[in-house]
Amino acid sequence: MVLMEGDSFVSRTSYQGSSRNYDDIKVHKEMIDKQHDVLLETLLDSGSYTKLYSYSHLLNGFAIHVTSKKAVESLRNATGVRAIHEDMKMEKLTTHTPDYLGIPTGVWPSLGGARSSGEGMVIGLIDTGINPNHPSFSNLPSLRTKGSMDDYSTRFKGKCSSGERFPFTACNGKIVGAQYFARAAIAAGDFNATRDYASPYDADASTAAGNYETPVIVNGFNYGNASGMAPGASIAVYKALYTFGGYMSDVVAAVDQAVEDGVDVLSLSVGPSSVPPGPSAFLNVLEMELLFATKAGVVVIQAAGNGGPSSSSILSFSPWITTVAASIIDRKYNSSIVLGNGHSLSGMGLAPPTPGEALFPIASAADVSRHNASIGLLESCQTPDVFIPSLVRGKLVICTYTFDFEFDSASIIRVAETIRTAGAAGFVMTMDPDVGSEEIKGTTVTLGVPGIVLNNLQASTALWQYYNSRTYRGRTGRVLAFGATARILDGRQAIYTGQAPIVASYSSRGPDVNNALLQTADVLKPTIMAPGSSIWAAWSPDSEGDHYAKGQNFALVSGTSMATPHVAGIAALIKHRHPNWKPSAIISAMMTTTDISDKAGNPIMAQKTNQIAPGTPFDYGAGSINPTRAVDPGIVFIAKFKNYVQFLCAVPGVDDESVRRAVGVGCPPKKGGWCSDLNTPTITISNLVGSRKVVRVVSNVGEESETYTVTVRPPMGVRVKVSPKSFTVSHNATRQLKIVLEATDATNNYSFGEMLLRGDKGHLARVPITVLVSSVLGNGS
Repeated sequence: MVLMEGDSFVSRTSYQGSSRNYDDIKVHKEMIDKQHDVLLETLLDSGSYTKLYSYSHLLNGFAIHVTSKKAVESLRNATGVRAIHEDMKMEKLTTHTPDYLGIPTGVWPSLGGARSSGEGMVIGLIDTGINPNHPSFSNLPSLRTKGSMDDYSTRFKGKCSSGERFPFTACNGKIVGAQYFARAAIAAGDFNATRDYASPYDADASTAAGNYETPVIVNGFNYGNASGMAPGASIAVYKALYTFGGYMSDVVAAVDQAVEDGVDVLSLSVGPSSVPPGPSAFLNVLEMELLFATKAGVVVIQAAGNGGPSSSSILSFSPWITTVAASIIDRKYNSSIVLGNGHSLSGMGLAPPTPGEALFPIASAADVSRHNASIGLLESCQTPDVFIPSLVRGKLVICTYTFDFEFDSASIIRVAETIRTAGAAGFVMTMDPDVGSEEIKGTTVTLGVPGIVLNNLQASTALWQYYNSRTYRGRTGRVLAFGATARILDGRQAIYTGQAPIVASYSSRGPDVNNALLQTADVLKPTIMAPGSSIWAAWSPDSEGDHYAKGQNFALVSGTSMATPHVAGIAALIKHRHPNWKPSAIISAMMTTTDISDKAGNPIMAQKTNQIAPGTPFDYGAGSINPTRAVDPGIVFIAKFKNYVQFLCAVPGVDDESVRRAVGVGCPPKKGGWCSDLNTPTITISNLVGSRKVVRVVSNVGEESETYTVTVRPPMGVRVKVSPKSFTVSHNATRQLKIVLEATDATNNYSFGEMLLRGDKGHLARVPITVLVSSVLGNGS
């Protein structure tokens, strides 16, 4: 990826989304494209390179595929070339939730009801594509359709790229644009035409803007209705990820196109596979692209990554990006097996029950199999070929969760297929004591045959003891009579515990890092947390993305990639309510209004390695999203493009030239200050020596003047003084707060506190304070 001198469209204009001249955009694009072609034709031999993309809207640059180092050096030394970045791999970071988040009563009524909430907003999804035939994405009756997307939204100018499994008619008013970006994947040889559709077709979650109350029907069973966060919003799909992952140059092209088309919110369930090289992670091409997307008025939401619970596993770095952590929600699917002796064992399994009240004989897989089969195949029930048909038919078969499942060479979906083919009544999966896994893979897969996973050793042991005590064997060990019986109950009924969200173990953690050396940054990451575990997502029956969900219209999916569209949908709701708010105001509204405790006042917990402990801002960011309060935050913290550039200039180890090469503009003449000076709704200091003064400016976005009182819970080892302690701020006015943090004890570890701004009209803004005290000596202010 080559960045050029000269302005992109966004860098040369101050427009904010709605006031755009599309003719200007087209002329600029053609001019930049031609300049790139002329440069390449002048410098490089014909046939020695393939130009993949010209970037013109957010960045001025291009992506090329070359195999010669000499060509790269020619480019590096060419006049007008600002910087060169080697392309890098990207990875996907992958219904009850609207109720869980309080949206139906707290947000939708104020926006004209569920079906119209988010209407007029376009959410751009940078992901693996979409299945246009899915009921979650069918056209809404409330939308005007004359076969023209322009009729629906005059601001959005996206197009529908037809292709394999994706006709022109797929863009139906709900889906208003769909394109795919695979040139880098094809050039690198990773695109597999038999598996990766050369079209926008694939599978994606309907959590951001899926239609209101779409029935979730899997294997003929209705699991309830699913709704997106903003059911009235439209979706524009920019497919840049495939079964193997993706490339940054394809993702950057997708973002460039999405912002040019006029999306309001960008949802990226994608991140780099590691911290990018260079002087700072904030200066990599994708972060720069997203900075200019923010400048263009687009709210950028990105998955935190699935590298938790390791610290500094975040794969989304910059303060202009809302980085989303994932929580476990309060919906549980439990199942039970009732044994012939009357005892009941509990486990998991989204599976139907055995018929009626009848008890079925139990048989271990080994006892109904041919004895020449390998022990691994026997225990894991992965193929019907090993079974003796007359012995297995009509029985509940005991299978064992072995290491093969951990390494994906075995799966629970194949167990179910084996049991169905063999004619057994169902299966019971027991734990192997040697595996002792915490996370059983595939327990949230929807099954068409009765089945239960006994996902702890106690239940597994109890089943085996009962089976062995009722199974009669001859002298050779062969079974003479199967005396153990049981029936499996229905595992498809959800129960709702009402408990607070828990940070999911896989969700990537802070602290944020400045660079690949993992030096910690003065930025709080993740930004915010949303539901991400076992979410009912619209699914494509043909998707190869998850063999557990093959052939289904819905799947229970987990990952920060599932939490991200929740936040994107809520951002669309806030923008629907407040169309003129800047992206930083929308991010601030979501951050200052979060929950960090449950209804009983207990702190949000986080899954750590082999334990659950109270969470910190490095687990959940500002907290768990609260949409009802986010649409009416009272005050917000606003940051502009020039503030983000000043932030970059303050990053340790980053010089003026590095900033100029990455952003296209240099640092202000009066360089200085700290990264912690950026006007965000958090205060994060990764290296406090002595004391430091930070300034925050609040803007009143409420309906009237309001008086706020400030209280502080300081982090350990730090004294915090705020002035003024009380202030009145008029409607649309701003007030400055001076905050002095003084080290009292060198902790050499992060400690956490908060600043609370309580308004007399009922608003409450919470600002997390995260500090590592290096030394109490000196004066850093």
